[in-house]
Amino acid sequence: MAPVVPLALLALLGLLAPGLGVAFPGCDYPAHLWCSSREIAVACQAESRCTNLSRSVAAPVELSLYYESLCPACRGFLVQELFTTWLLLPADAMRITLVPYGNAEERNVSGKWHFQCQHGPEECLGNMIETCVMHEAKNFSTYFPVIFCLESGSSVTKNLEACLQIYAPQLDGGRIAACVQGDTGAALMHHNAQLTEALDPPHQYVPWILING
Repeated sequence: MAPVVPLALLALLGLLAPGLGVAFPGCDYPAHLWCSSREIAVACQAESRCTNLSRSVAAPVELSLYYESLCPACRGFLVQELFTTWLLLPADAMRITLVPYGNAEERNVSGKWHFQCQHGPEECLGNMIETCVMHEAKNFSTYFPVIFCLESGSSVTKNLEACLQIYAPQLDGGRIAACVQGDTGAALMHHNAQLTEALDPPHQYVPWILING
């Protein structure tokens, strides 16, 4: 449901700008509903003042976040800054790419990729879980709330089922687990390693944030 402009705010605007708080011919709706839909806003000549209905005219901002699942600063940025900003902005205002790897290291042993992470094996598992969630969900608006839930909870690696039930019950936890435990997860993490190692200039810390490249 689209947010509406509070009635008190519209009343105040009506006092400050004569005519703004008065319904126009063809507008049979109370002021607190003027921004509830584009059709009503047009009928009441309030479309330009309904920010929730405005369309983005600029190209979306491209934001890439290189992070680690257990890094405190990464978790703080993702949970307190990035996720809340994403919720507030129009859907087409920002495109976000998440790359969970950070300061990890990889090595190929007998054709299989193995990873060492700054905060230990638990972080490698968290990175893998979030990467596999993204792989299975495909759609950003589906997987970002799940990752937010994991990063804001008590355990990144133990709350997957609970986070899926709340934010994405359509995702199959078994398929995600299979990804984590199998070759797919390792291949996806190797891809994250390549993306991170290709940064120019190289990242110096995490979270490492790119805006429009």
